[in-house]
Amino acid sequence: MEIILVILLTVPAVLSDSHSLRYYYTGVSVPLPGIPEFSIIGYLDDQLIDMYSSDLKRLIPVAAWMKECEDPEYWERTTQVCKRNEALFRHEVKTVMKRFNHTEGLHIVQVMMSCELRDDGGGGSGHQQYRYDGREYMFFDTQTETYIPTMRGAEITTQRWNSLDVRINERAKNFLENTCINRLKKFIKYGKKDLERRVRPRVKVTGRVSGDVTKLHCQVYGFHPRPVDVKWMIGEDEVHSYETTHVLPNPDGTYQIRVSTEVTPKDGDRYSCYVDHSSLEEPLLVQWEPPQASHLTVVITVVSIVLILTPVIAGVILYTRKQNYLAADTSDVSSDL
Repeated sequence: MEIILVILLTVPAVLSDSHSLRYYYTGVSVPLPGIPEFSIIGYLDDQLIDMYSSDLKRLIPVAAWMKECEDPEYWERTTQVCKRNEALFRHEVKTVMKRFNHTEGLHIVQVMMSCELRDDGGGGSGHQQYRYDGREYMFFDTQTETYIPTMRGAEITTQRWNSLDVRINERAKNFLENTCINRLKKFIKYGKKDLERRVRPRVKVTGRVSGDVTKLHCQVYGFHPRPVDVKWMIGEDEVHSYETTHVLPNPDGTYQIRVSTEVTPKDGDRYSCYVDHSSLEEPLLVQWEPPQASHLTVVITVVSIVLILTPVIAGVILYTRKQNYLAADTSDVSSDL
């Protein structure tokens, strides 16, 4: 599932002045627990709207407004289309494996189909991309209306699909320029409230000191929509981030990301996490405070020292008193003699 998520997240976020409808078709060569053999996932911008899998055997709405957007006949009709695609994809996975000289093992074939529409109604561009184990091996060029191979293993397939007898390229063009765009316009209308939702990010900065090196983490979470800019700063300069997670979804529909860096702080250095998001009037700048001994820590330390020294001091006092007593007792005995 980690591999599939990485492939899904390699597609760049849509610009804020446009909307997109994306469908991901994913097939695996070997069924695994928790990973369906075949699945279709639909996204409107960054929002998951519907899904089908070989486990579910049905196309189901995920976004609440999708239930109002389409009637029951749509879900039944489109479910049958998904089932036909599932059968075709099983064959396609085997074919692609053969093209790349693979006969066994876990392999993933994924197709991404998408269309975009600007807020002013212009655009209407479409994309169709094919990936094998995370690498693009061919794509559909909407300008020339042909499939273009990007790896040698895809040459046979593109020649066949571009032929006049098969006409797969014509069906692809029709879906991207007509079916996809019409759906996108309809979904934007029904999903407008969710698309315009803005949730401010929450930010937590932490640091772990190990010798001279300090590892800083900036956790940004609970924000919507997905596009966000997070980076570490020292004063007004950006700090190189050695580790950045993908923007990951939360169960409540918001998102999270973590950006980390390793630094060697000097006296006077001030490190801050910079966060910019469409829900903010101005970017956030959350400063990391180096760890300092708290008042409670000082009190506990003093009490501990007192507890340790008390028996020692008491022993010294008792010993001193005993020596004084013995000295006084000896003096009394000598005078009686």
